[in-house]
Amino acid sequence: MDIARALKTAATSGDVRFGLTETRKSVKNREAKMVVLASNCPGREGFEDMQGIKLLAYPGTNVELGAACGKPFPIAALAIVSPGESNILSA
Repeated sequence: MDIARALKTAATSGDVRFGLTETRKSVKNREAKMVVLASNCPGREGFEDMQGIKLLAYPGTNVELGAACGKPFPIAALAIVSPGESNILSA
C-alpha cells in the first residue's frame, strides 16, 4: 500500500484532525482510529499506550507528512477519525 496516497485520500474524503493538540484531543475522546506521527514529531511521548488505536510512525519529516496529505504546511501528527474512501486502517 502506498501510505502517501492513502493519507491524501483519507484527508480529502474522510475526517482527519491535523496537529499535535487536535490529535491528543481525538485520542483522549476515543474518536481516533489511527494516529500518524512524523519522524520528527516533538511530542511523541504519550502515544505509546493507546488501547485500540493504531499508531503509524511515518518515516518522513513533518514537511513530508504535510505534503503527503496534500497540505502546504508541515504536519507533525494527525488523527484519522474516519478514513473515508482510504484503506489506511489496513496499514
